[in-house]
Amino acid sequence: MRRGSFTGTGAGAGRVRAPEDTVYSFWQTLAYGTQHILSMYGGVIAPPIIVGTAAGLKAGDIALLLTAGLFVSGVSTMLQTLGIWKFGSRLPVVQGISFISVSSMTVIVSDDGMPTLFGAIIVAGLIGLLIAPLFGTVLRFFPPVVTGSIIVVIGISLMPVALTWIQGGQGAENFGSLSNLGLAGATFLVIMLLSRLFQGVVSRLSILLGIAAGTVIAGLVGKADFGSIGDGPLVSFPSILPFGAPEFRISAIVTMTIVALIIMIETATAGIITVGEIIGAEVDSERVASGLRADMLSTAAAPVFGAFPVGAFAQNVGLVALTGIKSRYVVAAGGAVMMLLGFLPVVGRVVAAIPYPVLGGAGIVLFGTVAASGIRSLATVKFEGNLNLVLVAATLSVGIIPQLAPDFWHAAPSWLGVVLHSGITSAAVLAVVLNLFFNQWKWRSESSGSADQAESDTRVEPADHAAM
Repeated sequence: MRRGSFTGTGAGAGRVRAPEDTVYSFWQTLAYGTQHILSMYGGVIAPPIIVGTAAGLKAGDIALLLTAGLFVSGVSTMLQTLGIWKFGSRLPVVQGISFISVSSMTVIVSDDGMPTLFGAIIVAGLIGLLIAPLFGTVLRFFPPVVTGSIIVVIGISLMPVALTWIQGGQGAENFGSLSNLGLAGATFLVIMLLSRLFQGVVSRLSILLGIAAGTVIAGLVGKADFGSIGDGPLVSFPSILPFGAPEFRISAIVTMTIVALIIMIETATAGIITVGEIIGAEVDSERVASGLRADMLSTAAAPVFGAFPVGAFAQNVGLVALTGIKSRYVVAAGGAVMMLLGFLPVVGRVVAAIPYPVLGGAGIVLFGTVAASGIRSLATVKFEGNLNLVLVAATLSVGIIPQLAPDFWHAAPSWLGVVLHSGITSAAVLAVVLNLFFNQWKWRSESSGSADQAESDTRVEPADHAAM
């Protein structure tokens, strides 16, 4: 039996020597897990700040959104990695407040307020939970030529986030200053030196150590402000329905249901399937369905604590590929740390003091690694005698449109714009359709061979990715 394969039908049944089940010492697990949280912390806190500001909330209420987001993200990550019954992929997938939903949520809170938004999220999450098993059947539509193309688009799509962080974060007074670029460059240099000069634990912790070193440098040159760490309570428990009872309006529910479907597609492709490819784990339809159940259950429950929809964080896929740490227990430990941050706002304030340029210097490595992982996957695909090259070219071209021309789809209907404005989602849809059109339909040209041959041309055994 191949490593990471299954003898049963349930997620995790009969797994033999699965790479995701690797166990490290307590301190290694904690350190590697904390590294995951630091690499995605900025992405978790951004949606509450943006939506809270659009809703006109006071600083204290936005702080509630931040605390709730960290708590729900931590619990969701632990459910996804450890699994309970049919909930959780049991893969090293980091869950967090999804940035995909920000634009839609901003519109809803501006027009109808927070209770309507939370009501729509609850209903959308429950709908997603019901249809999750259907998404598990799409696995066969994602051979390496499809997943590799999507992974490259994911890496490219994340780059603007890192570049914004490098420049100081959106809205910074010194946005794009040379001092910000220098701080990001120093962080980047530390990560490169640690990766090259050291082996083992130090090399695998290069991102965490690089962020720590960058923060120290920022403090020495006056670029880090730790003055607000002592403000506020030391311990704070998430409130239940902090913004009142949810309200339900059809228009908001329809909007958030579309968003939930997009989150499910990205969690399946950019999270579960991609991580499975990278670590060399078998990912079957039931595993995808179990992962999406955990995703949507967390989304449906999030508003109870004052949090927003949850999805897989693609940037952490790059960290898995970069460090070679494939253990789901490491990511679960990171989830526990994130949940702790939700209980201990003082710790969250310490992490929040990390300057954005430092996060950007690390992010440029992480996100680049995601794209590189996709290129490595595509390197195993056969391009002779078929139309795979056209598939990859079209997918990459469409997928990067939102980054190169953000207003390109401005005239599209709102329901279609939700898909088109997400480069990852549009790339995933196009890649799947073209794969069916080029490689699966039997009436294609004889030069492409039979459907079985086309599938073998694009299939890669998990062992081919084991070294990543």
